[in-house]
Amino acid sequence: MENDKCDLGNPGGVKEKKMDVVDGLTIKYHANGTTVWSKGKMTDGQPDGYWEWYRTDGTIKRSGYFDKGEPVGEWITYDKNGETYKTTERGKKEQ
Repeated sequence: MENDKCDLGNPGGVKEKKMDVVDGLTIKYHANGTTVWSKGKMTDGQPDGYWEWYRTDGTIKRSGYFDKGEPVGEWITYDKNGETYKTTERGKKEQ
């Protein structure tokens, strides 16, 4: 999960993904440039609040919360049908 903290960097020379900001949400796209890869809110250059990641077919892959760039609270991984596969607690979600 360490590499999932934020996908906005360019670690190891990986090609930067296409990105849009719509209604305050940062939306990044798969390499095909059309299907959504991730979406969520950024605050001061860091992911903050609820985020979701998707497969190229559009099904949800993972969802969870960030607090100033750090994963917190409940994180859910979904199977290829979009059903909950695994739930993980990441630190304490602050209210």
